[in-house]
Amino acid sequence: MTVLVVGSGGREHALVVALSRSPRRPTLLCAPGNPGTAEAAENVAVAADDLDGLVALATDRGVGLVIVGPEVPLVAGLADRLTEAGIPVVGPSKAAARLEGSKAFAKDAMARFGVPTASSRTFGLGELDEARAYVDGHPLPVVLKADGLAAGKGVVVAETHEVARDALADMLDGGAFGVAGSTVVVEAFLSGEEASVFVLTDGEGYVLLPAAQDHKRIGDGDTGPNTGGMGAYAPAPVVTPAVLARVEAEVVRPMLDGMRREGQPYRGILYVGLMIDAQGTPSVIEFNCRFGDPEAQVLLPLLTSDPLELFEAIAHGRVGQTTVEVADGAAACVVLASEGYPGPSTPGRLISGLNRAAAHATVYHAGTARSPEGNVVTSGGRVLGITGLGDTLEQALAAAYAGADEVQFAGKTLRRDIGQKGLRRLDS
Repeated sequence: MTVLVVGSGGREHALVVALSRSPRRPTLLCAPGNPGTAEAAENVAVAADDLDGLVALATDRGVGLVIVGPEVPLVAGLADRLTEAGIPVVGPSKAAARLEGSKAFAKDAMARFGVPTASSRTFGLGELDEARAYVDGHPLPVVLKADGLAAGKGVVVAETHEVARDALADMLDGGAFGVAGSTVVVEAFLSGEEASVFVLTDGEGYVLLPAAQDHKRIGDGDTGPNTGGMGAYAPAPVVTPAVLARVEAEVVRPMLDGMRREGQPYRGILYVGLMIDAQGTPSVIEFNCRFGDPEAQVLLPLLTSDPLELFEAIAHGRVGQTTVEVADGAAACVVLASEGYPGPSTPGRLISGLNRAAAHATVYHAGTARSPEGNVVTSGGRVLGITGLGDTLEQALAAAYAGADEVQFAGKTLRRDIGQKGLRRLDS
């Protein structure tokens, strides 16, 4: 079988590596891919948002399964296009992908289906004065979210009313996030600890992967601006078996049942971003329509069952007859970012130490490229994800940091506190 993975980041490299472990030995394509995916797949120079090109590629190469990594092509309707062409796909329809593509849609859906989430109101262009009046009377802190896709960076947690008013003006009047910020969801701040639960579903049957915890902010101690994610680990001990049972009963089942009932069944990977309060009560922060990045880099290495069988079950409606086997132990990923991230960064910086890092951990490429001389160089904000495995979280983190310290490039940026919340919970 030929399998096409769409995307070029660390998540897609993790998907390619996982699929390469399948005993069925599929032929792997990655579009457009990166220097890491090229080690186990054939990279094809078709952009992830080129829907026509991707459908043509899958048709011409006789692809039997497409796995869509990033959210942009899913929100644009790639899964629909592939389905129309008779090509099995892992990823939701355009209608269902609105759970990520529009935070206002997701909020409305949660309200209809009785899913716990923060109270909110939505404001659009021309409603800046009303939005400002609303936040002026809102308890602090208050959260402002660009409605559309903003690469994980369209969220402002305002500690003062002045910051909230300025952020609203930036989004609704200043175009801070372009079209994505032309509608803004203003919601109450949720206190607690964040975690993510991943649901693999064909619209009816579903399986859950271990909970993971991402680290969104650029700096140690959760300081600085939000990023696409600076590291992750799994399993996340904040999601106890009791919490997971509540998430399944109060979030997963109502959402899947509600979407199916309304004629837009959700098929693919549903990322449930959660806040767990001190009493263990879960509330939904957001939904995403794909694997998280870097959560994929810690979840996929823990799979011991055949990932190809699992993805085929999603595409062909057989998840209800599928079981997922996960290794004991833990995985941890440390992201190495470029200087200046999440702002602009300088590409083309030589990366060294990749082979030495691989002696300790798995190196997932994200923002990398090949120079004309054939060297691996930086090409984006998040450059590499270094994933360690271990019998314990402590061992997994030690392996990840050992690998991360072997890699060198000018301006290398990383957090040194990945997984510390989990360690504290395990020690308590």
